[in-house]
Amino acid sequence: MLLPELAEKIVNEIRRLIGEDIIVVNTQGYIIASTDPIRVGTFHEGALIASQKKRKLIITEEDQSILKGVKAGINLPILFQSEVVGVIGITGEPNKVTPFGEIIRKMTELLINENHYAEQFDWHSRAVESFVMDWVQAKNWDDSFRNRAKLLDINLHVKRATVIIQFLGLNAPLSRETWSSIFNRFQNNNQEVVSRSGNERMVLLINCSNGMTRTTIVNRLQQFLLFLSKNFGILAIAGVGQAFDSHAINHSYYQAERSLKIANQTEPIVFDEDLTLEMILEEIPIKEKNEFIIRTIGPILNEADLLLTLKELFNQNHSLKNAANTLHIHINTLHYRLKKIEELTHLNPHSIHDLFAIYLAIRFLDEQTKRKL
Repeated sequence: MLLPELAEKIVNEIRRLIGEDIIVVNTQGYIIASTDPIRVGTFHEGALIASQKKRKLIITEEDQSILKGVKAGINLPILFQSEVVGVIGITGEPNKVTPFGEIIRKMTELLINENHYAEQFDWHSRAVESFVMDWVQAKNWDDSFRNRAKLLDINLHVKRATVIIQFLGLNAPLSRETWSSIFNRFQNNNQEVVSRSGNERMVLLINCSNGMTRTTIVNRLQQFLLFLSKNFGILAIAGVGQAFDSHAINHSYYQAERSLKIANQTEPIVFDEDLTLEMILEEIPIKEKNEFIIRTIGPILNEADLLLTLKELFNQNHSLKNAANTLHIHINTLHYRLKKIEELTHLNPHSIHDLFAIYLAIRFLDEQTKRKL
């Protein structure tokens, strides 16, 4: 429990409070951290007595000639879950350092408890992340898999929908404290399995067997995205797959990934069940998409005004009047640009076939731009 690394941290924290020499000793009586490096690894009989008797031991100058490896001061047993895990010693005039005793002991025990919680949190979050990744990748449900689920208190016998939440624009990895706050958001809710997925994503596997509705999911996700924004300044988007039996959760996960690609800050929550054309477009390999762009709108890729005109035309559902107004150009200018597009690409924006080809090319171009960001 009391490893040298933690003991060193304890020494560094406490030396800020008092100017005396400090040692941390294990339950076998050996010093594992000290403000005096020479003492590390040496035996301290006073600390061993304090550990065995579970009580404070004051060491006087007279004791220095009787007990091995000691200096005048005070030795305090460190308790964790009612058991002695080590001893902290403060060197100095006993009457001077004793008043600090209980404060130092309490601070030390708090540091150990904090370290224990951090270790438990890291273990649990890694264990859940590993389990969820195995689950959504359709690994076999052998005895080991079921035992891991039981250990993590995960119910494998309900329908679940996958939600993948993507954090946007992170400049640095999230701290343990931030992840802890995020997970605590769900600690009283047994409807979801909550997991990290790297540092910029998290996965929710929502229990849909108890009448969970789309409205409930939307409300819960909206509240969570607002929580991220208000408390941590994190912008996030979410893709939601459909509900499947737990054996087929990989299908829901795939759908959540697919819908996440469509989500953006304007529409931060996207359900796979709402996708139509996107279902097909996501299946097209990037190489073919890039080649399609070149074959269709390749001749105007360096014509910023023409590309902007096409994008706005599609944004306005092919309303020439609305597109011209939004672009702040005369309608005749818009007609001129469309004519130029036809001349350069040999695609007629007034033909349904050609217009659809241009539309796909513009979408693929937007995807290409996003991938480069």
